[in-house]
Amino acid sequence: MDNIHSLRFFWPESVLTVAVLAMLVQDLIVRRSGRRVPSLVAGALFWLALTAAATWATPSTTTPLFGGLLQHDPLRLFFAWLFLGAAFLTVIIVPKSAQISPARLGEFIALLFALVLGMFLMASATDLLMIYLAVETVSLVSYVLTSFRRADRKANEAALKYVIYGGVASGVMLYGMSILYGLFGTTRVTGDGGIGAQLADVTSRLFMAQAFGGQPAAQLALVVAVIFVLAGVGYKIASVPFHMWCPDVYEGAPTPFTAFLSVGPKAAGFAVAIRFFFAAFERPVPGGGYAPITDLPWPAIIGIISAITMTLGNLTAIVQTNLKRMLAYSSIAHAGYLLMGLAAASTAGVQSILVYLIVYVLMNVGAFLVIIAVSRITGGEQITDFRGLGSKAPIAAFALTVFLFSLTGIPPFAGFVGKYLIFAAVVQRGGFWNVLLAVIGVLNSAVSLFYYARIIKAMYLEDAVDERPLAVPAVYTGLLVALAVPVLALGLYWTPLVRWAANAFGGGNIS
Repeated sequence: MDNIHSLRFFWPESVLTVAVLAMLVQDLIVRRSGRRVPSLVAGALFWLALTAAATWATPSTTTPLFGGLLQHDPLRLFFAWLFLGAAFLTVIIVPKSAQISPARLGEFIALLFALVLGMFLMASATDLLMIYLAVETVSLVSYVLTSFRRADRKANEAALKYVIYGGVASGVMLYGMSILYGLFGTTRVTGDGGIGAQLADVTSRLFMAQAFGGQPAAQLALVVAVIFVLAGVGYKIASVPFHMWCPDVYEGAPTPFTAFLSVGPKAAGFAVAIRFFFAAFERPVPGGGYAPITDLPWPAIIGIISAITMTLGNLTAIVQTNLKRMLAYSSIAHAGYLLMGLAAASTAGVQSILVYLIVYVLMNVGAFLVIIAVSRITGGEQITDFRGLGSKAPIAAFALTVFLFSLTGIPPFAGFVGKYLIFAAVVQRGGFWNVLLAVIGVLNSAVSLFYYARIIKAMYLEDAVDERPLAVPAVYTGLLVALAVPVLALGLYWTPLVRWAANAFGGGNIS
């Protein structure tokens, strides 16, 4: 589809682009107003509502945009709603947070919208250079928001580490893309003449093998290229060995942004991974499902990374005393669980990822919201700061308990449903190694219960230093209830989630 006709499918991104500029202008206009914060929040909610309306009005079809740079399909719309939900929660949380100055709230929201715009592009990119530009858009804005508290040395240190790791990961990914371009002579992942189409063509594969000195040499070059591209994706989702930035960034960044960072860019990274691997190396088969185009062992590579990621994340989280660092390592472990769904290399595996991402937004943002509520009063983020929370702030303590049990994967919470679907997809794939991967996932879930239970023990079984009630803002209390209820409800009735995921990725939608 040409550029002019593509614009009718590009309204959400267009609205976000205008929103970034509008929030900066509004910030200048209301800078000296006594109602600056409410007006900025109202403006942000207006632009989010307008973006949601544009997303809703976008035709639900499957078509390439801008000559194949982007792909419009139900999967793109799924991630659009996920990103908008995470952005909405962040906008509601920020004004009452003590870590974002009211004088800089407009800048924060404008940068947040720019970050969401980059995530929208990541979710629909089907060209290697477009993927790179979208990833870099998200990364560069994330660096700025991580160091948003300029006077905080810990935030500056976290941003510096984030930049260094991000630069290396982006360079490696770009080098892998250059190898793919050398192999196939195109940057398009899908469509006629794209990487997937060439791999499906026996003549193209034979020509590639001859050009690189035989089939083994061409296969080795392809494996190296895929691993290098995986470095860029792994950096966004914080999988081993590209995870080392995660704990310091989560601890040093403003907590409202940490909550968003833990769910938004991670989901965008999985959107890129799904599009890249299934469009390039898998083909839809009659009756549903996918079959590999080549004998490239990408599911095995991702399976190994998945097992190492979840094990390292959970074992390292055990020794943490700072809750933000603990949830950082927990986030790394959950990236490992999600990679299991990708390693299944099946429609059921991708659908389980989509279901889990929805649940993960609810429970992870909720957990960080309790940390924000406690730290704005106590100034601390250690487990000891949560002693006696069950009596000081019973609603917040109960909500955090729900989120932690759900993160562990205990029934009847929604986290159990997400993990069950992922484990089932891997087992259904069959084979000893897939079953072993599922067993490793179950064992890691058991390990995670230990460090989550430490927080619950501190809240209910240990005495607080200060017994006075902890004043949680009413908007935080309402939001905690609004997040905890679906975590409970979806653990009992998860059919809507499965149906939504099936509509987003029913097979054959992305190529």
